Amino acid sequence: MRVDVAGSGPPLVLLHGWAMHGGIFAPLVEALRAQRTLHVVDLPGHGHNRDCGVPLQLEAFARAVLDAVPDAPWCGWSLGGLVALHAASKHPERIPALAMVCATPKFVVAEDWPQGMPRQVFAGFAAGLRDDWRGTIDRFIALEAFGSDHMREELRMLRDAVLARGEPATHVLAEGLRVLEDSDLRAALPALSVPSLWIAGRRDRLVNPQAMRTSADIAPDARFVQVEHAGHAPFLTHADEVAGALLGFLAEQGA
Repeated sequence: MRVDVAGSGPPLVLLHGWAMHGGIFAPLVEALRAQRTLHVVDLPGHGHNRDCGVPLQLEAFARAVLDAVPDAPWCGWSLGGLVALHAASKHPERIPALAMVCATPKFVVAEDWPQGMPRQVFAGFAAGLRDDWRGTIDRFIALEAFGSDHMREELRMLRDAVLARGEPATHVLAEGLRVLEDSDLRAALPALSVPSLWIAGRRDRLVNPQAMRTSADIAPDARFVQVEHAGHAPFLTHADEVAGALLGFLAEQGA
């Protein structure tokens, strides 16, 4: 499995979100590369690894990445956050610290999880993929950018990035949505044995910042940071702020 490596210093693994690839992290890589060696992953089925054959399941994702990167902290955005949380809970000896960017252990609403996304949103995206996958991705990207102080800039960057490494396979998009819809890792939080950082965009319309704050309250050694003027992808328009939070957190942990 291909992993792009950039920068110098202690390693840090970056995991992207649904329908994207590691290239989306370019602004964050630039902000971190002087102090960290970034292992920027294209998740199985995405980008350069679209044909790697790994099943689109959290454990398979986690194992494939673990086999391709050194022991290091993991930073996951959105869907990548689910993968990172799963891996850190199962393999803490390999992942000494965890950073979650606009990601929660459960993306969909439940009676005991009112901060999640309505299930019908996922149903709408799934139906849209069957009829017009390009339009569906564009609607999803619009939600990612919505609310940011730099909405137009963020929207342009997301649209430019999504097809930069080839068209995503429709079945991969559909299975990725199912992972987001069906996963519930809340039970892993109280026993999480690695320190964690939860970075939210206050104006995020996909992942409720309150769900991230609640997650940080449940995990034993966790902290919550909110980027006030950001939406779902704060590393695009507030890369220095996100990088500062990450570097401060990792320095304190000695990771």
